[in-house]
Amino acid sequence: GSAAGGAFPVLFPGRRAMNNATIRSARLERVRQVLSDEKPHSTWEIMRRGKVAAVSACVAELRCLGARIDCQLRIEGPERRRIFYYTMTKGPRQDG
Repeated sequence: GSAAGGAFPVLFPGRRAMNNATIRSARLERVRQVLSDEKPHSTWEIMRRGKVAAVSACVAELRCLGARIDCQLRIEGPERRRIFYYTMTKGPRQDG
């Protein structure tokens, strides 16, 4: 772990290391709870129910902890709004 709250770097080929939180993070736990029903949830719903601002960052951190979360872009309404939906099909490991 590093000095930054027990986070550890995760390496991606061709990318810089990412310092992600542990599953004990209250922020990630709230997002995990929203997604735990394995149903699609919009970015706005995750923000509102999980009380987080950076949904894509939370999703990336949960993925680093072993979660499988799919993302789907939908075009909705007469104004053709672009809305992202996230579906978790496997939760993160609990020892992260």
